[in-house]
Amino acid sequence: MDRLQAMQVFTRVVDANSFTLAADSLDMPRATVSTIIRKLEGHLGVRLLNRSTRKLSLTPDGAAYYERCVDILSEVEDAEASFLDRARGPRGRLRIDAPPSMGRLVLIPKLCEFHERYPDIELVVGLSDRPVDMVQEAVDCVLRIGELKDSSLIAKRIGVFKSVSCAAPAYLARYGTPRTLDELSRHRAVNYFSSRTGRDIDWSFKVGDEVVDIPVEGVLSVNDADAYVMAGLAGFGMIQPPRYMVAPHLESGALVEVLDEWAPPPMPISVVYQQSRHLSPKVHVFVDWITEVFRRCDLMKKCLADYPLDEACRFAGAMTGGGHGLREILERQNQLESTF
Repeated sequence: MDRLQAMQVFTRVVDANSFTLAADSLDMPRATVSTIIRKLEGHLGVRLLNRSTRKLSLTPDGAAYYERCVDILSEVEDAEASFLDRARGPRGRLRIDAPPSMGRLVLIPKLCEFHERYPDIELVVGLSDRPVDMVQEAVDCVLRIGELKDSSLIAKRIGVFKSVSCAAPAYLARYGTPRTLDELSRHRAVNYFSSRTGRDIDWSFKVGDEVVDIPVEGVLSVNDADAYVMAGLAGFGMIQPPRYMVAPHLESGALVEVLDEWAPPPMPISVVYQQSRHLSPKVHVFVDWITEVFRRCDLMKKCLADYPLDEACRFAGAMTGGGHGLREILERQNQLESTF
């Protein structure tokens, strides 16, 4: 039995949910497909599919085997592509996931440039406010904020995430400008609540070598980055968004930075991909391209001006070492990754 062919046939049957449709897509007789699946089950000594006259369903063993087959076949395709694409250029489907605001402001505006450079790569871009399981969801690359904690993934740092505390002039005229962190108790914020926990995310400040999280009272909480900024612009309360989202509003005066002496701690922005796919040409060219995009992006340069990338990386490394009161920020990094 050709085990690689058997895996291809099995995954096609599962994807099509039909022996007949799988046979048509593979240009095989239906009887051949049935025979291959039967021999595969005999070879493995387990039943992979439950068959009835109306539908097919995976057994628990079949579901586990299907996931492994998908990974193995993807590895084979990437291995072949690494040789074939040297002459014809990278090609195939590339699945990317990014935080919504970063995707809209940095990634999406430049995608035509990527397509013109690599016309044979089909892009599938997800903008989500939740952590992505790259293996289960077959995602090739993600843009992430904060330290990478999964050792099975590879991360290349491409920028710096810097937040800013700010408010609209109308709000400051009514409530005054806070001069110290203690004065926050007399102010109100537009709060951002985590989609995962449903709880408001505390404001974060760097005080010396410590990171201090402070809850700020408010009468409005949202879970959308654009709505968060709009509420701040409307004077509903103070906000602490990513600097790249509000840079034009800070320059125009529509928002005013406050408490800049205790700016939120910077965090690295990374492009992350799986170790098993690090030789894929389509992943390589995307990683190189998005690194270039971040270096050229005016919005991100405003962050790098205060925190050069190499310094931000050293700071981020210190955060994981413990002993200086910075370990607490790891949880906030996870929250921010699903926020902006």
